[in-house]
Amino acid sequence: MESFYDAAVIWFILGFILFLLEFAVPGLILFFFAIGAWIVAILTFFVDVSLNLQLVIFLGSAILTILLFRKSLKNIMWSRKNATEIEDEFIGKIGKAETFIGPGQNGKVDFKGTSWDAKSEDMIEKGENVTVVGNDSILLIVKSTKI
Repeated sequence: MESFYDAAVIWFILGFILFLLEFAVPGLILFFFAIGAWIVAILTFFVDVSLNLQLVIFLGSAILTILLFRKSLKNIMWSRKNATEIEDEFIGKIGKAETFIGPGQNGKVDFKGTSWDAKSEDMIEKGENVTVVGNDSILLIVKSTKI
């Protein structure tokens, strides 16, 4: 039983290290490898498993959890943060049209020193100031500041 306990402790510690590294390395990948290590730790605590099978279970469970849960967990964790950042940094701010923008015709807007693709339902001439009212991914939705 002592040799099983040693393997379980090693896998648990490896999982804990991977979990901590997730905070330092972005991407939400190491978390799932930590889960895989903890699955192997639980398994080796109760059952005698060869090292080769431990590695297969570790990699298999890590990859399976990545494929099943990463996208949904990532959406849950970052959807509110990104929406808030966009609202704080973009919406309601003023930019300047670099090209003509009109209904059905996208153009370019200079905003915070960067050129952005933009669309609008208003007729906006080149050089006119615009207000950012939303976004569609990296496409800014703007309106004319003229009344």
